[in-house]
Amino acid sequence: MSQPQVSKHLAVLRAVGLVLVRVEGRHHWYRVNGPALKPIHDWVRTFERTWNTRLDRLDDLVAELQSMEEGP
Repeated sequence: MSQPQVSKHLAVLRAVGLVLVRVEGRHHWYRVNGPALKPIHDWVRTFERTWNTRLDRLDDLVAELQSMEEGP
């Protein structure tokens, strides 16, 4: 990514409070605002069991197909 693209993304994250910035002269130091990410984490976590189950089933299917390709 180019520097202007990174700056634009950081500005959006800053505007919604997901990152905090500390300015020292010409340097801007960004850090993740953990408490602001908690609601997002909690929402994503509601899908964790579903996706783990689906990915486990996909893994089983891939293993089965691979064993069929190898033959007896």
